[in-house]
Amino acid sequence: MHFKFCPDCGAKLTEKEMGDEGMVPFCESCDRPLFDMFSTCIIALAVNEYDEAALLRQGYISDKYYNLISGYMKPGETAELSTEREVYEEIGIKPDSIAFAETYWFGKKDMLMIGFICRVKKAEFKLSKEVDSAEWVNVKDALSLVHPNGSISYSLIKKYIDTH
Repeated sequence: MHFKFCPDCGAKLTEKEMGDEGMVPFCESCDRPLFDMFSTCIIALAVNEYDEAALLRQGYISDKYYNLISGYMKPGETAELSTEREVYEEIGIKPDSIAFAETYWFGKKDMLMIGFICRVKKAEFKLSKEVDSAEWVNVKDALSLVHPNGSISYSLIKKYIDTH
């Protein structure tokens, strides 16, 4: 989000030189810069003890491909806490461990996605209303079920396969 007006006082912003950042929108009334903002989300590959990944079907994302667990971070949450919450909310399983994998820029929606690999115990899914269906799939087979063209789901699964 690029600010044109101050979200606190409503004043029209000017441009001000901010060192290495260059010209930045600035509120003269509040005496503060307003850097561009973007959403921060997590994306998680949940893998069980049989090397199976939890793949989700969510029609609002794709009617053709599966995807991984993902969601927006809430204010006050760490990325790890957000991941634990999203995994539990979407598939009803608490992660045993959460390991950072990589960050991904999703320009289509101006999002920074923080990728994690979660270890979970295989259990029956208890799906959120956001998830149409889910299934356990061998991680190596999962690559052929997610969008192949540079999708973040594909990249995260590939990273897991390449490092395990």
